[in-house]
Amino acid sequence: MTVKRFSSRDGGSSSNDGNKIFGAIEQESSIIGSSELRDELVGIEAILNRLSKWVVSALFGSIILLRHDGAALWAAIGSILNSALSLVLKRILNQERPFATLRSDPGMPSSHAQSISFISVFAVLSVMEWLGTSGVSLLLSGFILALGSYFIRLRVSQKLHTSSQVVVGAIVGSLFCILWYTTWNSLLREAFESSLLVQISVFLVAVTFALAFAVYVVLNWFKDDR
Repeated sequence: MTVKRFSSRDGGSSSNDGNKIFGAIEQESSIIGSSELRDELVGIEAILNRLSKWVVSALFGSIILLRHDGAALWAAIGSILNSALSLVLKRILNQERPFATLRSDPGMPSSHAQSISFISVFAVLSVMEWLGTSGVSLLLSGFILALGSYFIRLRVSQKLHTSSQVVVGAIVGSLFCILWYTTWNSLLREAFESSLLVQISVFLVAVTFALAFAVYVVLNWFKDDR
């Protein structure tokens, strides 16, 4: 009886130890797997972050070409002024980024968030103008805003900006776009449609701003993301 009792105890102890070791191996494998998956997601988001400015610029350019009207020229001018406003606000507020070693310039507000918000809101306003309030326009507008929001969030996940910096940038960009769009419809649209001089003036200003912005792009956008 004694031998059987000891034998039973030894067997139970060995089984428990085996289960603990197996459980530890499973847990370690799970941790390694989740770490690798997390690293892959971070790498993918880093690529998407670098591509975001080109995707949004392509969207904006497509809308400008589709509209090919005075409002498109006015929006092009506004987008460039919006970018300039962001640079001015950065210098005035002079708030550091979350990791100043990644980028040396100030981070408040996020210029990416401000520009993406301006373009996203202009795209939504254009869609609503073309299609009216319908299921298709609401679905398309929701997609545009969701895509813009995701690109803005990447600035935080990549540790290039704080949450407050991208929120302020998004608010400023959205409000500036609404103000700019409203100014066109309430003050300039009628004058543009009835006066050749106004048409030529808006066109020349848009071309001048576009050329200046193109020079800025060549000098800055091919460097690291701002």
